[in-house]
This record gives sequence, C-alpha cells and structure tokens, in this order.
Amino acid sequence: MTRVHDMGGRFGDGPVVPEPEHVKFHADWHPRALAVTLASGSLGLWNLDVSRHARECLSPKDYGRFSYYEKWISALADLLVETGALTPEELAKGQSDGPSDLADKRLAAAAVAGVLAKGGPATRPSNVAPVFAVGDVVQVRSMPENMQVSGGHTRLPAYAAGAVGTVVRLHGTHVLPDSNAHRLGEAPEPLYAVALKARDIWAHPEHPEDEVILDLWQSYLSAP
Repeated sequence: MTRVHDMGGRFGDGPVVPEPEHVKFHADWHPRALAVTLASGSLGLWNLDVSRHARECLSPKDYGRFSYYEKWISALADLLVETGALTPEELAKGQSDGPSDLADKRLAAAAVAGVLAKGGPATRPSNVAPVFAVGDVVQVRSMPENMQVSGGHTRLPAYAAGAVGTVVRLHGTHVLPDSNAHRLGEAPEPLYAVALKARDIWAHPEHPEDEVILDLWQSYLSAP
C-alpha cells in the first residue's frame, strides 16, 4: 500500500493544471514560511531528507487538505518540537520562554544569499562501486519501500516499481535518502538516471514510446 504523498500515476486525483510560471507565492505568509524553514534548517538539527520525511509523516487527512506551504510549516513545527528546539507550550504561545541555546546558529539575513547560492550538494565519496553503466538494461525493485526502516522514507516512486529501463547517465555517488532520513548515516551509493518507457509504467499511455527519466539509487536496481 502506497502512502498518501506518493501520487505519481494514481487515478482519481483529477487533471494536473499548470500554474503561471511567474507566480511564486499565493499568500503573504508563504515567503515567510519558506524563510522560517530555511532559517530553521541552519540550526543543524536535521538534514534535508529528515525534513522531507517529516512532511510525509503528516496525517493523511492533513496532507490531503493542506496547501504546499501548510505542509512545510506543519512539518517544521513537528521537527522543532521533536528536536527540542521548542516546547509544545512555546509553540502554542507563539513565543519562547527565554533565550535559546541555538541563537548563535541562526541564519543571519546577510548570509542568506550566500547560503542559497551554495545549495546543498549531496555528492559524497563512497566505497560502493557502480555495477551498471550507461546503456545497461536494469529493473527497478518490485517493492517501492524503504528496506531499512519499515514505512520509512524512500525516493523510489510506486509507479516505477518492477519496471525495466535503460541507464542513461551515472551521476556519481550520492547520499542515500532511505538511510539519511532516519539519521542512520549518509550511506552514499551510485545514483543513475534511468529511462523508462511510458508503455512499461502506465496502464493506457497516450504516447507509449515517451520516456520518464528517474534518478534511482543502485540499491533500487538490479539486472533483469
């Protein structure tokens, strides 16, 4: 059974309606939600994969009805309490009970541009050698789940499970989200761009020869 956030290829959610590209925020509080999330990330209490998993752990009812930035700010509130940055009482009041020990780690306004320009590269050296090369035919793991943590985070979408595709690029070795999201270490391994034919992943594709290219970690793949 897939979780509520794994929506790719799911029936019944209605058409995808693209928004105008120039629209960045739909409400005045949206940029503030983004800013608070970025600033909180600088505290060093969690990593990107932990924050992604926190959004996935929202209740299905809330996940389905929340807007994009409501998901962000709700998951952030959970993380701040979980890591002890805030108490539930402080969160409810909207203010702290005193100075925070984390104040020195705050992201100063003058540093924001540099932090955003630097980004968060996930490439890492690894002892895990690539076993596939460009042009190889591979099969995606049939069970789209975290193999280390039951019900845990994974970047393997359910619609690709079991599909056969072709490696079109090796990205090098990258942090494995399935491990990193649960604070089990970065466990870097080879990451591949894999092309899957529409006919192999959709029930009734309008254009069967179209391709979907997914970035998939080596542990998600095997030789067919």
